Amino acid sequence: MNTPPHSRRRRWPYALAIVLLGFGAYTCLALWWSYSEGERVGILQKLSRKGWVCKTHEGELALYVISGVTPQIWSFTVRDAAVARRLNDSLGARVRLHYQEHRGLPSSCFGDTAYFVDSVQAVDPPVPMPASPGPGVVAPPR
Repeated sequence: MNTPPHSRRRRWPYALAIVLLGFGAYTCLALWWSYSEGERVGILQKLSRKGWVCKTHEGELALYVISGVTPQIWSFTVRDAAVARRLNDSLGARVRLHYQEHRGLPSSCFGDTAYFVDSVQAVDPPVPMPASPGPGVVAPPR
């Protein structure tokens, strides 16, 4: 049984609508459902708003800041403008960031990273440990 050519032409708008709805549903699910969530503590090094079309707030947190050792840098994205303002006020300070990880987002318009920070809290700097004398060195009596 052959179908007339005009009925084949009418099917493509429905197929396109189904594909677009599926893409939209997948994007909403990826934004709503978080793969993981947690907290990271470090020194806030950078926060910038960047992008050609979709502007996002991107930041960097330096973890394990020890003199003489290169810090591990953790990159993150901020969607909320109020959180971005608080982060901007905390540049250079030790902060605790709560994040949610959203894997599989279809575009960089949502952010350059999969880690989305949703809250920031200032943290007191760590108390330095007293230097201990090396092996074979006797500490002076008190």
